[in-house]
Amino acid sequence: MNPTALAILAVPAVAVVVSVWLVALRRRRGHAAAVLLGSAAVVLLAATATLVVAVNDVSAAVATTGPITAVTETTSSGGSSWAALLGAAIAVAGSSIGAAIAVAYTGAAALAAMSERPEIFGRAMVVVGLAEGIAIYGLVIAVILIGKA
Repeated sequence: MNPTALAILAVPAVAVVVSVWLVALRRRRGHAAAVLLGSAAVVLLAATATLVVAVNDVSAAVATTGPITAVTETTSSGGSSWAALLGAAIAVAGSSIGAAIAVAYTGAAALAAMSERPEIFGRAMVVVGLAEGIAIYGLVIAVILIGKA
């Protein structure tokens, strides 16, 4: 099966699984750790499946054309830019997760401070905006990496 078609088929399946887990989490609030472990297991299985498909694709190319020809065809068709694209994805994901955590803490603290002193609104929103800037930095790094790819 074509890896692109496999990825397209995997998206609805992951959405259904996540929806079921969210419903289960709402019904049983004490099982958040089990849901987290289950989602980590699904991500691990998906990563393993992706690795198996990628290794099979490369080994099939080597078996049909020979190792030197397969490497030359891969690099000439843009296969060498996978590291830059992976780095861009990691930069965006990491900075977005970091920004989400930062906004959660600073937003909660800002709301607590504004409940006692409403005139502090402007300064509190500046701090929350600075925390959101972390995601912008990751996006800038991703654009630079994609430009190099």
